[in-house]
Amino acid sequence: MKTKQLIRLSAFVLAAVLFVLANNVIAQKKPGPWNVPAKYKTMKGKGDVAAGKELFAKHCKSCHGAKGLGDGPKAAGLKTTCGDFSNSDFHKASDGEIYYMAIIGRDEMPNYEKKIPEEEDRWALVAFIRSLKK
Repeated sequence: MKTKQLIRLSAFVLAAVLFVLANNVIAQKKPGPWNVPAKYKTMKGKGDVAAGKELFAKHCKSCHGAKGLGDGPKAAGLKTTCGDFSNSDFHKASDGEIYYMAIIGRDEMPNYEKKIPEEEDRWALVAFIRSLKK
């Protein structure tokens, strides 16, 4: 008798959790366009993709997902979608614009200037993000 009750309770709790998660994903809005300052738009840098991959795994993967599709485990809890780094529209952005979005951030996208203080590491991250294509 207790086993059946436990199974029913577990099924109910699981259904409730799935319902809440599904509603969060449905309620997410697509973020508006980035207002990137002019000085960033023309910035160019070179970075080590392998080093950038390590930084991405440490700082970005939890929201953006392993392949940059915006499907990381924390993404569902955000008010806006993370975006898809493999999207061709994303790759129209300059290196400096990607730098600004990844390092300076806005709204739910945190600022990483203190967490990634080395310029070389920042450009490595940009290089890795740039490598995420379909």
